[in-house]
Order: sequence, then structure tokens, then C-alpha cells
Amino acid sequence: MKCYISKNYRHTQSAGDKAKTDIETIMSATGYRNLGLKQNRSKNAVKAYFVTLASEMLGVMRLHRGDLLVVQYPLKKYYDFVVDKAVKRGAKVVTVIHDLGSFRRKKLTVDEEIARLNRSAVVVVHSEAMREWLVAHGLTTKTVVLGLFDYLSESTAKKEHASDGQRRRVMFAGNCSPSDNGWIYELARTEPDVDIVLYGGGVDETQAAQNIQAMGYVDSDTLIAKAEGDYGVVWYGSSLDEGAGALGEYLRYNAPHKTSLYLRAGLPVIIWDQAALADIVRRLDVGICVPTLRGLGDVLASVSPERYEAMRANAAAVAEKLSKGEFISEALTSAENMIDSEN
Repeated sequence: MKCYISKNYRHTQSAGDKAKTDIETIMSATGYRNLGLKQNRSKNAVKAYFVTLASEMLGVMRLHRGDLLVVQYPLKKYYDFVVDKAVKRGAKVVTVIHDLGSFRRKKLTVDEEIARLNRSAVVVVHSEAMREWLVAHGLTTKTVVLGLFDYLSESTAKKEHASDGQRRRVMFAGNCSPSDNGWIYELARTEPDVDIVLYGGGVDETQAAQNIQAMGYVDSDTLIAKAEGDYGVVWYGSSLDEGAGALGEYLRYNAPHKTSLYLRAGLPVIIWDQAALADIVRRLDVGICVPTLRGLGDVLASVSPERYEAMRANAAAVAEKLSKGEFISEALTSAENMIDSEN
């Protein structure tokens, strides 16, 4: 039996919880059975704790030898418990990585995290770069590369995004504070011909130049349907020249959920050429890979209308796959085949 154990999700509009609930929905539609309690979305911390605890305990009790259990990682305090019980009951575990605690948040040592992941039969990683990093640090279990996180929504993207034909409006969705993403304000100052549309909190009005348009927070369904801008920017940190800081450096390995959000909104992306997703952006031809954001106005001015429309058409084609859950479905099918080949 192919299965998973649902839990309580307190922040369903956050990137992490949105990605996880989407994967549960996709698994359910493709023959996976939830062994735990029904997915819950209470924001009450106490209720959330007990619902998740009860669901995980019930789920592992229902496991049988030969079952395939998909666990989304991290699962905080429950991951070790669930995997330990699953292995003892003879089930095979497929771990889908959303975040690495040892890399960005330093919640674990590298050795502790690798030891955890090595108990899985297969680990689904974000990118080839993440796979290489994990293997270099001791991962020995089999791996599958996801590529992009799927993005479920009933909303559809607008047909047109630019009003003046110059295609120089870039959009960023997320934490817009100078401490986390100071590149936004530096870009506004150094590239006055580039209009920057921001969706999210933390905007520092005292630093916001005239070419910054702060739209505030909007939910993802609304953003997909009404996003302003011609490109979505996948960038983190303080520097225009690289992904700087913990989040920026993490771009070398992870697949930011906002990449999928931009594509679902019909926007080609602008991404650091050293980012893990740069290869897939090039291969699918859904955006521009740049070594720096300096001179971005000139880069965008050099994109012909025909070239832009080609990227936008490719983005729409990828968005269709994201809306159907094709990336995680293919990854899990590969994981299943790996496990079956051992039996």
C-alpha cells in the first residue's frame, strides 16, 4: 500500500505548508492513502500539537510490512518517531525534502541530518546540486531529483502583464524587509528604469524609491490571477551580485517555492545563474539567468518582444504541469520503481 500520514497545518498560505498540503492532495489523487487523521488546518498551537501527535501515532499503528510511506521533511519532533516505527514494521520510507535543518537554520548538525535521511529507502531532493551536497556529506541512500514544486490553484494567470511594451516591471513575492532582502532597495536605487512590484510584508517605506510599488500581502490564488509585473525575481539576501547570506547561499541548492508561484502567474523568472534552479530555467526556457542584478534594465531592454512571448508561452506550459502535480507525481513514481527493483 502507498500511504502518507497527514497532520495539522497552521500556516497554509506559507510556502512550506502550501507545498506540503499540495503534495498531500496530489498523493491522494494518485492512489496514496492517508493513514492518519484527516488533514487539519487549525491555527491554535495547542490543538495543532495534539492533532498532529494523534495523527502520527495512529498512522504508524496502521502500517504493514511492504507498505510505502511518504514522509515530508522536516516533520519537526515527529520525523524520527515515524521513520523508526515504519522501519520496524517493515515499511519502506520515501522522504520528500522541503528544507534542510543543518544547512540554513542550523537546527541539526550535518551528521545528525544525514543519519536521519539515510534511514529512508529513497530521498526526494530539490536539485542535482542538493543531491551532490548531501552525497558529499555522507548520504548513501537512493535519491530522486524533484526539480520544481507543484502549485495547485483554481486561479489562472492573466493573459497580459505589460502595459507599455517595455517589459521592465519585475515582481517579488515574500519578505520585503531590508534586513532579509536588501537587494530590493539597492536595485531600485541603481536601476531607476526598472519598476519593482512587491507582494508581502516588511517593506521599508523610508527606503522605498519611486520605482517601488508595494502591493501588500495577497493570498496565492489572488496573486496568480492578478499579479502585476513582467518577470518574477528569484533572489535573496543583501547583494545584487550574488545570493548573499544564509538564504542567498541556499539558492545554490534549493528550489524556492516562489519560482513555481511566478510560473503559475504566467511570469518568466529572473534567477541567479549559480542557483540550483538555473539549469531547469535554461532547459525549459522559462526565464533569464543572470550573474548579477546590476545592469538589469539593459538586460531586460535587450529582450525582444518575440523572445519574451516565447518565454511566457513556455512558462504557461510549465504552469499547466505544476497545476496538475506532475513534478511530484513523476518523482514519486521514480522512487516507487527504485524500491520495486529491490524486491
